Amino acid sequence: PVDDLLSLLALESQRHRCMVIGEDLGTVPVEIVSKLRNSGVYSYKVLYFESDAEKTFRAPALYPEQSMAVATTHDLPTLRGYWESGDLTLGKALGLYPDEVVLRGLYQDRELAKQGLLDALHKYGCLPKRAGHKASLMSMTGILNRGMQRYIADSNSALLGLQPEDWLEMATPVNIPGTSTEYPNWRRKLSVTLEQMFADERVNKLIKDLDKRRKAASKKAAS
Repeated sequence: PVDDLLSLLALESQRHRCMVIGEDLGTVPVEIVSKLRNSGVYSYKVLYFESDAEKTFRAPALYPEQSMAVATTHDLPTLRGYWESGDLTLGKALGLYPDEVVLRGLYQDRELAKQGLLDALHKYGCLPKRAGHKASLMSMTGILNRGMQRYIADSNSALLGLQPEDWLEMATPVNIPGTSTEYPNWRRKLSVTLEQMFADERVNKLIKDLDKRRKAASKKAAS
């Protein structure tokens, strides 16, 4: 009864004056994706997943307008965790991978993805020209962290989602799918209080920068 359910969803959206965002990630049938789009449900675009088999990342301007762009989610590593492959190291410690062959493949894939992402950050002006061009030689820095968030702020997506964890450059995830007692899911706190975070000059500078980029992207999309 998918059509009936989508009709009810549209009705409730009107009644409550709210937008609806569908988590259309993973193995979602193409037919469902098109039905969601045609019903006005916003898509969910995660930076980590927006690349092809060659690790060429989707240009910010090519993100669909009917979507919310995010760098990561509650089930994925933070920006620092992703760049440092901390999620893979943690996954190994928790016994999430069947053998070293699988883990080695994940590390290799991550290195390719990092290089593809770094190339895209340079190509679309999200990093200063002086920033490094070889991902394997680059550590996570505030400039790189900002560049990744700039990338989605520049996107054509109508909505943008950002995480305080990434403003604070935190490494540990809040949730690891496939675990229960092995990891304290949903109990990891922010490294500082909200008051301290919004009093941090670096955080405020980052937010202002992203706000400026976002407004510029909106004007570009409207022109």
